Amino acid sequence: MADRDRERDRPQPHQLQVHPQRYDPGAKSLMPKRGPTASQVIAVLTLLPVGGTLLLLSGLTLAGSVIGLLVTTPLFVIFSPVLVPAAVTIGLAVTGFFASGAFGLTGLTSMSWVFNYLRKATGSMMADMAGYVGKKTKEMGQEVQTKAHEVGKTGSR
Repeated sequence: MADRDRERDRPQPHQLQVHPQRYDPGAKSLMPKRGPTASQVIAVLTLLPVGGTLLLLSGLTLAGSVIGLLVTTPLFVIFSPVLVPAAVTIGLAVTGFFASGAFGLTGLTSMSWVFNYLRKATGSMMADMAGYVGKKTKEMGQEVQTKAHEVGKTGSR
């Protein structure tokens, strides 16, 4: 008992540690406290040439597109009486193909919906019919049983 009292009176090892937080509005708060890791340095050294090469290729592609447009613009102007009706015709043909596909898909979807609707309706009618036939069969069986019972009673007298 005395040991328990001593343990209760002894200070417990619960301590509260407070770490002060300082607000530093300068640019140093945005910078990491330590330098980049080796894997980060390797990643930058690897991706820098790849990114530069892709940037160079995109610049060459843009320059080629601009030069091609400068060369072909006079041809478009000269041949526009032929090219504009051809473009309109091709556009109408593509629109017609897309419209026929959309109408066909809509028709198939509608037919599928009607088929499923009729199948569900026919299935419920068949279930109702089966229930009716089962009920009638049960009634007929009971009627035959009662008649057989009556014949059995009258035949034994």
